[in-house]
Parts: sequence; structure tokens; C-alpha cells
Amino acid sequence: MSSIEEVKNQPQLTGIGQNALYYEQFYVGQEWNSPRRTITETDIVMFAALTGDHNPVHTDEEFAKTTPFGGRILHGPAGFAIATGLESRLGIKEGTAIAFLGMTWDLRGPILIGDTIHVHQKVDSLRPTKKPAVGIVNFYVSLVNQRGEVVQEGEWKVMMHSRAV
Repeated sequence: MSSIEEVKNQPQLTGIGQNALYYEQFYVGQEWNSPRRTITETDIVMFAALTGDHNPVHTDEEFAKTTPFGGRILHGPAGFAIATGLESRLGIKEGTAIAFLGMTWDLRGPILIGDTIHVHQKVDSLRPTKKPAVGIVNFYVSLVNQRGEVVQEGEWKVMMHSRAV
């Protein structure tokens, strides 16, 4: 049987992305860079509306000019939220991630209107669980601007499906 026929005869799993990886396919040191995204005033306005956080460092340009940032900046939690979206565009967890278990997250620098950011992600460690079909992957994740500066970073702990039965 040719490899094309073998693939056609494989059971089709629904909801699993074409780039998705299972627990045992990850290895320490494996890394990816996400697509990029430019931060706009709309991002700040929408996050303020969603959360009710209208701190003037985000919403009042004249006030923000008097701060060390020299203008309005993106909310710190918005940076994390955008990082999750950028990371998801890699597709490596699409249908194979079971749960986001926790994180540490540090804000290293401001994210300004006009900054173009991306996620750099690296497998830090792997931990099997008592359940053979489940493993834990710890990822080091950094949010990097167009100048190569890490503006936010931390560790994300994710429970992943394994192919083991």
C-alpha cells in the first residue's frame, strides 16, 4: 500500500489542526515565532471598554505625555491577551491542548501604539502525568516588539493530549 493510500485509510480526527502536535511530539528546546501584529489605538479603546479600565495612561494622551512612556500605552493584560491570540495562530495546540493550567507573566516594558509585536515560544520542560493519554508542557513565552525588545514574558503551563492509549 502506498503512503498516500495509508493516509487516506487513517481515521480522520475532527477538530485537530493540520499543525497540531501531541504531547510526545514536543521536545525541550523546540521553538516557534508567531505572525506579527501592529498595536493600534483601537486595541486600547476596545480593551478599556471591555474591562472598564480607563486609567489615563491608556486613555488620556495629554496625561500620558507627562509619564515616562511619553504617550498612551497598551494595557498590560491586553498584551498577554494578544499574545495568546498570536500564539494560537501557530496551530500547534489546535485540538490537542486540553487546558491552560497557569502561568507566570512579567511586564518588562511598555507596548506603544504603532508597535509591531510577535510571540517567541520555546518548550521549557515536559512532564508526564499518571494518565497515559495526558502530559504537561511548560512553554517559555515572550512578547517581542519590532526592536527585538522583550516587552512581556513568562511561562505557560498547558495540559496536552498524548497519542498514547
